[in-house]
Amino acid sequence: MTDKPVVFSHALLARTTDVVDALRHAGLRVVTAESCTGGLLAGALTHFSGSSDVTEGGFVTYSNAMKQAVLGVQADTLATHGAVSAQTVEQMAEGALHACATADIAVSISGIAGPGGGSAGKPVGLVWFATALRGAATRTNQQIFAGERADVREQAVFHALELVAERLSSLSGGS
Repeated sequence: MTDKPVVFSHALLARTTDVVDALRHAGLRVVTAESCTGGLLAGALTHFSGSSDVTEGGFVTYSNAMKQAVLGVQADTLATHGAVSAQTVEQMAEGALHACATADIAVSISGIAGPGGGSAGKPVGLVWFATALRGAATRTNQQIFAGERADVREQAVFHALELVAERLSSLSGGS
């Protein structure tokens, strides 16, 4: 195999530290629901000692069957919109919050990291995200990232951290 090994960049680790600190400051706990990133977001969140203060854990639901069985993603959603869609990541994030009663915020990721699997409507690099916050509307977001599989996955983890930071900032009256 010619894939690059997973190594968290300094920028990603710095952003993770900021998000963990923001979660700690807000007194909130996070849970992840990941597909194309295969647990890398949870891995980043638990990289540093003491992260158990704010990180509940994560669900890696790579297959549609796991998305349904573990997170409650509806079969109709997958059939109609596909695994890489706003509807699916919304149900993934909400399902993670439902499954983890002690978490306050969930972030989900599903995408096409490549090198294959893309189509005209859903190209390689397309990644959908959702953040679900107890008592608030779930938000979805999509990005198209460039690069090799490892690059897409790292960019997706970084972006997910950015989305969590945005949700936390909105709670504290920030932008």
